[in-house]
Amino acid sequence: MSLTEYFDTAEGTGILATADSDGNVDLAIYARPHMTDDDTVVLVMSDKLSHANLQTNPKAAYMFIEKSKGYRGKRIYLQKIREENDAELIQSIRRRKRYDEEGEAVSGSSAVYFKVNKIRPLVGD
Repeated sequence: MSLTEYFDTAEGTGILATADSDGNVDLAIYARPHMTDDDTVVLVMSDKLSHANLQTNPKAAYMFIEKSKGYRGKRIYLQKIREENDAELIQSIRRRKRYDEEGEAVSGSSAVYFKVNKIRPLVGD
């Protein structure tokens, strides 16, 4: 099963790990990633610590724990390749749309694109 097919159907919890240029690590809960192809992951990120860390250290890891019995899921090692700040683009890829009181797309987020460097199972190899 491809990574795109996996995230189209998988249910569970995602955790993104980032680190700043000094190696200080942060963990944050994230929704399932959007896939442009099996080698490119897109995460919609608010301007918070995880996003700030990626400005100085482009490497990250995303862990997905499936909603199932036992420990099933994936560990995905990522490298940031670019980001987009266009509010309409971000709204088009969000699973849950966000609008302000006037019905305008909420800005202040970025679509961050990552190259998939490695995929490992949640437990073992």
